Amino acid sequence: MLLAHGTVIALVDGKQFELFKNAGNEAEPDLASMPAPKLDEHNKGAGAHHYSSSGNPTGHLLDEDAHAAAVADWLNQQVLGHKIEHLVVIAAPRTLGELRRHYHKQLESVLQGELSKDLIGKTGPEVIAALRGK
Repeated sequence: MLLAHGTVIALVDGKQFELFKNAGNEAEPDLASMPAPKLDEHNKGAGAHHYSSSGNPTGHLLDEDAHAAAVADWLNQQVLGHKIEHLVVIAAPRTLGELRRHYHKQLESVLQGELSKDLIGKTGPEVIAALRGK
């Protein structure tokens, strides 16, 4: 996968959110770490007060879903505000599914690719290697 200069790479799992930006070019990407924003994770839904069963997700899953929704909301705002023009999302499989539910149409238009993998805590070169291995 080619990463244009300025492409933002979002790494997400059920609890964490990390950002990188390509400071290099397509031929030689160089991912620079970006500060992670403060997220509003209040969107836990009505199920948060029910007992866990096969029909009701556990509080842990509701927390993960709220985190994914908050990340998607932040990414949507950045895209709509023209602060992100090229985006790659790398997320744990379940989290990626939840993120997709919240993508704005404009975000979908700047999305260069997705990778269903948990790479939280990895370095820029490790992220690039995972993208190239796709």
